[in-house]
Amino acid sequence: MVDVTEKGDVYREAEAEGFIKLRSETLKRIREGSVEKGDVFSVTNVAAILAAKKTSELLPLCHPIPMTNVSVKISVEDEGVKVRTTVKAIGKTGVEMEALVATSIALINIWDMVKKYEKDEGGQYPYTEITNIRVKSKIKRGIDEQSS
Repeated sequence: MVDVTEKGDVYREAEAEGFIKLRSETLKRIREGSVEKGDVFSVTNVAAILAAKKTSELLPLCHPIPMTNVSVKISVEDEGVKVRTTVKAIGKTGVEMEALVATSIALINIWDMVKKYEKDEGGQYPYTEITNIRVKSKIKRGIDEQSS
């Protein structure tokens, strides 16, 4: 791990996003709330938050960070579902990895919940695809500074 002992605590925020491409029939089920495994939105929200909390257990050189907030936005679009997560903390190191892990697990959770509807006749997933996982933005500022 990188030694951050001498670093001071500052406000940290990172936003990550990603997309899962799904069949139109699957998107209709998500919108209608008729996915057999349950409410995709609420389960994915909890999965993303839990993933952010577990980041330092998954990435061996990632510091455990005392997060102050994890928020998840899920939007059904024409070709799939976009997930955007925001992680906030006061600490010595950034929260980009937490936001990326939360977004990634949210997208994987969506796939898990709808995989029944995405398979073709051979049991394959020719259409389903997770793409564009990235850090959208990050903020680092002194704790006493005004919001930007």
